[in-house]
Amino acid sequence: MNRYLAEALGTAFLLATVIGSGIMGDTLSGGNIAIALLGNTIATGAILYVLITIFGPVSGAHFNPAVTLAFFLLGKISVKDGSIYIILQIIGAILGVWATHVMFETSVLQTSSKLRAGPSQGFSEVIATFGLLMVIFGGIKHRPESVPMLVGLYITAAYWFTASTSFANPAVTIARTMSDTFAGISPMNAPLFIVCQLVGMGLALGCAKLLFNSEET
Repeated sequence: MNRYLAEALGTAFLLATVIGSGIMGDTLSGGNIAIALLGNTIATGAILYVLITIFGPVSGAHFNPAVTLAFFLLGKISVKDGSIYIILQIIGAILGVWATHVMFETSVLQTSSKLRAGPSQGFSEVIATFGLLMVIFGGIKHRPESVPMLVGLYITAAYWFTASTSFANPAVTIARTMSDTFAGISPMNAPLFIVCQLVGMGLALGCAKLLFNSEET
């Protein structure tokens, strides 16, 4: 149960940070989108370092169905645990969004109207998720103690070098459809993001086996 709680709680705090820092940045930036995104970026990278450090020894700190699915395909997690992880990641993500709405005194139940459409957005999610999984696999192979920092730094960078601002996470994508704020995404655009995230995950699995030794990846 401690592993399941870690996945739910960690994903909830991740989404609270993504949505909350987006609201705060948007509110304080005076309309400067670059400053708002910078605040959103720094907070997200920082919380990932913290959450992976404290929950990694408990559950592996996946906080991401694409990560969990990748580890299942590698035989590192059972069907039961993987299924429960994914369900709890999605539930935790949604609860994190709702908790943030309460903190910022906005309507708890929302639907995002922010459009993130087009081939460039989908391709960006392929690249973002591919890169994230490669960072995780490479970190585990060569510098396991540095994985929290590596993931935090990668997402910080990917916010800026991808057109989609690097969701790279199906649970995050689903939860962000439920917040009509700076970090939201329209529900009609979410399926494209999720499919492309899974494509990126699959490509990363193949590439990691070549680069990092299939028996240990």
